Amino acid sequence: MKTLIAVGLNHRGTPQDLRARFAFGLDQLAGPLHGAREGLGNPDGHPEVLLLSTCNRFELYCAGADPGLTESAIAWLAALGRVSRRELERHAYVLESREVALHAFRVASGLDSMVLGETQILGQMKRAVREANAAGCLGATLSQLFQRAFSVAKKVRSATGVGAHTVSVASAAAHLVCRPEGDRTAGRVLLVGAGETMELVATHLAKRRPGAVAAVANRTFEHGRRLAERLNAEAMPLEDLGARLPEFDTVVACTASRVPIVERHMVETALAVRGGRSMLLVDLGVPRNIDPGAADLEGVCLRSVDDLAALVQAGSQSRIGAAERAAPIVDAGVRAFAEWVERRRAVPLIRALHAQTDAWRTAELVRARKRLKRGEDVDHVLEALARGLTRKMLHGAMAELRNANHAESAELAQTVTQLFLRCPVRNPLTGLAGEPGGPASSADIVAFARTRSTAAEETPVPQAAPAARAANASRG
Repeated sequence: MKTLIAVGLNHRGTPQDLRARFAFGLDQLAGPLHGAREGLGNPDGHPEVLLLSTCNRFELYCAGADPGLTESAIAWLAALGRVSRRELERHAYVLESREVALHAFRVASGLDSMVLGETQILGQMKRAVREANAAGCLGATLSQLFQRAFSVAKKVRSATGVGAHTVSVASAAAHLVCRPEGDRTAGRVLLVGAGETMELVATHLAKRRPGAVAAVANRTFEHGRRLAERLNAEAMPLEDLGARLPEFDTVVACTASRVPIVERHMVETALAVRGGRSMLLVDLGVPRNIDPGAADLEGVCLRSVDDLAALVQAGSQSRIGAAERAAPIVDAGVRAFAEWVERRRAVPLIRALHAQTDAWRTAELVRARKRLKRGEDVDHVLEALARGLTRKMLHGAMAELRNANHAESAELAQTVTQLFLRCPVRNPLTGLAGEPGGPASSADIVAFARTRSTAAEETPVPQAAPAARAANASRG
């Protein structure tokens, strides 16, 4: 049976700089997915793998037959992030079996997010599933897990309103930018990046303070231009960032860059040119897009994505009540998934039964065809084929019943009754005693098995019909 595990890091117990080591954009997941599948494989096969990577979490989900899958997953993750295993284990959470389902369902429902009830995570999970599927890393277990997670999330949101009036990271960033602080005001705002998060920030800024965004700088100029046009702002080449930084009072950065784009010396130069006027720098990137050393400069207020946690939790009491109402829905989903997993335990046995019965069928068909070629009577051949299949199918049950001691016989008889005598009427061929119209008693079944076994040993092998014997003799 497959082992189901999840190993992850999130905003609660992991510093931003450590999370940054595991930050991958959607277009960067294919390599790590294949690496995990190969790295966690063994001679018995490769596990199912899914990677979920967002600003606030990185999670590895696996399903495989290797009993040491958890240990292998932790070692692989440590190598991926180029961190020691000890450092990873200090901050990572490791989940197994039902805990994985509970966690995945809560994440999909927005109940485990920094912003309680936020909806962006659901879209991110769906894209993660598509990426894993495209990479050939999904199988029945993880596919079922996440399809059920999406279904639970839909029920939670419609039944509890947990996502209503949610304060997102993007809206919190806009609030921070527009909130006066000392002698500082938003002034001219520069957006560095034009991805999904930055589009949300731009939308909230436009509502709070139309015209605040003066320019948009992006590595792909065309993407930046489209966002700038929406805001009636200037599209700026990213290469001009250093030279033009002094023009802006506020900089909001969120890109997929793995190294800081706004460097300390750039900010230091900008401050000198601005004549001491302060600057607000808001870094929503993971990894960091703004050099954290810039915070040491006088006149600079630098805020990271983790600094926004207090803002986004403000006024969350109503959402906390909704989250409590969501618990029974999530628990019901976990139970249903656990039942599905339990049913899957029978799959290898079902396959073995099909293989065995196919082998019996094939053997009896081969024997029947040989007898027909010899000219034996068709009815006799069909009777022998049916008898042969019946004996093969009943042999194991009959042998167990025949050899069972007194303590075992009742339980065995009950099992045989459930498996073979499901029809609620008396079998006219056996004449077994029992309830009128119902199954036979345990004692009758055991007795019948023993007498039937003796009768089978004494039954002569059917001879070919006279006409067939004559035909065979003439051919000889």
